[in-house]
Amino acid sequence: MNRTKVKNEKNKKTSKKMSETAISSHQMYEIENIGHTKFGMKKVLMMENAGFGVADFIIKRFKNKKLAKLKILAICGSGNNGGDAMVAARHLTCLGTNIKVIFLGETSSIKTEEALINFQIISKMKHTIELILNSKLDSIIKKHILNADIIIDGIFGTGIKGDIQDPHLSVIKLINHSKSYIVSVDIPSGLNPNNGEISTDCVRANTTITFHRIKTGLLNNRKYTGNLILKKIGIPKEAEEGIV
Repeated sequence: MNRTKVKNEKNKKTSKKMSETAISSHQMYEIENIGHTKFGMKKVLMMENAGFGVADFIIKRFKNKKLAKLKILAICGSGNNGGDAMVAARHLTCLGTNIKVIFLGETSSIKTEEALINFQIISKMKHTIELILNSKLDSIIKKHILNADIIIDGIFGTGIKGDIQDPHLSVIKLINHSKSYIVSVDIPSGLNPNNGEISTDCVRANTTITFHRIKTGLLNNRKYTGNLILKKIGIPKEAEEGIV
C-alpha cells in the first residue's frame, strides 16, 4: 500500500471516529452543568483548562520561532469563548512578550461569572497585557488586527444566535483579510455548532481547538475550522451519563 493510500485510510478512520463522538451544543451545555453541579468540577476550572490548552498549542506550534518577538492578539467577545481566550492570553505572557487583548462590546455585557473573573484578572495585568476596550471598529483595532502574527479568535462560541452585527461582523471580515495565523477557540466565530451553517460571515481559522468532544457543526468544515484539535478540560466521563 502506497503512502498516499495509507494517509487517506488514516484520515477516513479519524473522520469516522470524530463523527461517532461528536455532540450538539445543547449536549455540551448539559455535560458542563452536570460536571459543575454534581461533580464539583467548576466551570471556572473548565475555562482555565480550555485557555491553557489554547496557549499550550500555540507555544508548541511555534516552538521553532521566538514567540516573544511575534505579535499575539486575542479578540474576545462577552461569553465564555472570550473568557477562554483571556485565559490563553494570560498563560502566553510567560513568554516574556506583551500580549494584546481586544474586548468587543461593553464590559457590562460579560455573560458569566467565570468570564468576568478572567476579565478582572487580565485587566490588572498592566505590564504584560495591553487591554483594549472598544465597541467600535476604529483605526487602532484595524491596525492591531492587520499587524498581528497570531490571532486568537474568541469572539463567538457555541451559543451564537441570529445574524452577526457590527463591530463583530467587521472584525471577522478583517481577521479573514489579515495574514495572521488564526486559532479559533472551540469553534470559528460565526459557525453554527450544530449544523455547520454560517451566520452572516465566519472566521476562517488555520486551527480550531475544541473542548471535551467535537461539536457536530465542526465536522467536514475544514474550510472554516482548518486543522481540528480536541482538548480535554477535566470534565469527568461520568458527567456524560444520560446525555451521550
